[in-house]
Amino acid sequence: MDLIKKTDIDFVTPRNKFFMASAILTVVGAIAIFFAGVDLGIDFTGGTQITVKFQKNTATTEDIRAALGTLGFGNAELKSFGSEGEFLIRVQSVGNASQVSQDMVTGLQTKFSTDVVELLGADNVESKISSELAWESAIALVVSFLVMLIYVAFRFEFVYGLGSIVALLHDVTMAFIISVIFNKTGLLNLEFNINAIAAYLTILGYSINDKVVVFDRIRENREKHKGMPLSELVNLSINETLSRTLITGVSVLAALLVLVFFGGDVLEGFAFTMFVGIVVGTYSSIYIAASFVIWYSDRIKHKRIGHVHSAKG
Repeated sequence: MDLIKKTDIDFVTPRNKFFMASAILTVVGAIAIFFAGVDLGIDFTGGTQITVKFQKNTATTEDIRAALGTLGFGNAELKSFGSEGEFLIRVQSVGNASQVSQDMVTGLQTKFSTDVVELLGADNVESKISSELAWESAIALVVSFLVMLIYVAFRFEFVYGLGSIVALLHDVTMAFIISVIFNKTGLLNLEFNINAIAAYLTILGYSINDKVVVFDRIRENREKHKGMPLSELVNLSINETLSRTLITGVSVLAALLVLVFFGGDVLEGFAFTMFVGIVVGTYSSIYIAASFVIWYSDRIKHKRIGHVHSAKG
């Protein structure tokens, strides 16, 4: 059943404005991340990490950092995130995670006797394991992208495949930039970890599927409407697939919103990154992938015309 019928929205005319806006945001975001840095999760750095909650919210970040120094954890990384009174503490020392976390919580409870310190979670990853996880994650991303390249090469003409790859790079880059920015603000715990890798891999799969739907419709319409200009074909195809895109996107986004708000610390990072990736992926199917195809085709056409004029001259 179509959610929206017989739409005739002009997606093509303003494409250059959206394309330029995406390019500017990507460059500005990349520069900001270069200076701000990326917070790697314990999966890739190793160490012991605990999450605690001060029930009465009487402790500030400075108070907790000072208390950790007196407890022998002067090199601990500390940041607040999520609800008020929740803090993430990470130390490079490894060993018995339960003992380290218990000593830390007990010490904090003693320092802040008027509050109630609750241990929400504890993790421990050895440096050797973290190095292996980082290497295997990098391999997973590279292999998945290569498989996408091979699939697109066989499925579409060169220009459509190239447009898909440009859009995929845009989607993952924008999702990464937005996640890092939200993590730096402390609104969510969006460190770059194994869950983030899983989210980016899922974004790649969802995004390429969305592009396939649009490009398949363009190919079908090219046979049905022979002689129609490419820009009109693209606009017609996007309008015809709009209902499917909205139904699929809204359904997935609704499920992800539930995970963001009720999935807890473990799932909120994955769910939020996926949420951003799906929104960006849907946008890029219209204004990045399709726009690139039109731009590239026009460029090739102008080159051919130029060669013909040169030959006649």
